[in-house]
Amino acid sequence: MSIQTASRTALAEFITLLQEVDEHWCGPERNLNSAEDVAGSHRALMHILEASLVGYFEQDAGNPDFRRIVTPSRKLTGDNSDAIYFDAPLSSERSYVIQGNMQGAVYFSLTIEEGAADGHLAKNTGGVINDTDLEIDSNGHFTVYLGGEARDRNWLPLGAGASRVTTRHYFEHTAPAAMDPDLEPRMRIECLDNNTIPSPPNDNSVAAGIRRVCNAVRSRTLDMPAMASGELPAFMALTPNEFPKPQTPGNFGLAAFDAHYSMAPFFIGEDEALIITGRWPDCRFGNVCLWNRFQQTYDYTSRSVSLNRSQTTLERDGSFKMILAHEDPGLPNWLDTEGNLFGMVFWRFFLVDGEAETPRATVVKLADIRAR
Repeated sequence: MSIQTASRTALAEFITLLQEVDEHWCGPERNLNSAEDVAGSHRALMHILEASLVGYFEQDAGNPDFRRIVTPSRKLTGDNSDAIYFDAPLSSERSYVIQGNMQGAVYFSLTIEEGAADGHLAKNTGGVINDTDLEIDSNGHFTVYLGGEARDRNWLPLGAGASRVTTRHYFEHTAPAAMDPDLEPRMRIECLDNNTIPSPPNDNSVAAGIRRVCNAVRSRTLDMPAMASGELPAFMALTPNEFPKPQTPGNFGLAAFDAHYSMAPFFIGEDEALIITGRWPDCRFGNVCLWNRFQQTYDYTSRSVSLNRSQTTLERDGSFKMILAHEDPGLPNWLDTEGNLFGMVFWRFFLVDGEAETPRATVVKLADIRAR
């Protein structure tokens, strides 16, 4: 007869949760009606599970460490081919020091997430500081303080709901930065008011870790409203091939205050292409990337599924013309759909000076534009 423990009870809850996710998130309730759709949801679930285990199973706000959120083989919550993200747990009752390096990034920021305790998805962004507000030495090194006594520079307060810190390094290289191990920044976080050594794992701590993983998986699946049924932020649209005006996200969870976002679905037939025209705004960083319906980037290690300003060939007047298509049209600025008729197009612009022009899209026959 098996021994009844707190961890065994938590594990049984986790197994039940996975069954619920498979039944309700990986099927018709989320408009998944083909074998490919279901397989895609199972792949997304495995990525969410991996990230949840890495980020939440063993965590200690008194002894935190940074862990990379997404990688080329672990994708979720709208990852980006030109960005490297880290996060770590926090407690609003403690103070911290972070040491890091720009690593050649064109933009860096640090955001405080609220409502993300115990594995839950962040509800709000509680604060942000970017590289324009930081003192950075000639080698790109910086130090940031969180909580505790107020400081004139390189400091953010921790409000009552502060529970996690996220760092963002964005690059505009000609190859996706997220796949380059030499670009991975070295980030270190230390709690300034905790001198205790972490306790060894025990039945209760393991059970608590399993439940944090449960919360992380649930909040990113069952508790995440379907796009068609939930209230969307203004920068997201439901109408295919029509982008909303790029705008800042407010305190939307997991977003950056100083970014302009725009997202819309794409939908094109097998013999069609989507021509996207516009101008890059005057900003620190700009890119566009393709996601599947689960907010995962397509395969940027092998395909052209995103474009930043360094990768974009401009027209003579400084505008761009991108071609979203299932096959290479033989023209510059191809965005490869991987053969998907439906997906997401997401724009990011950081530290925009002035207005960000809304990109425009037109569906055409691929044969009519293919290079000859």
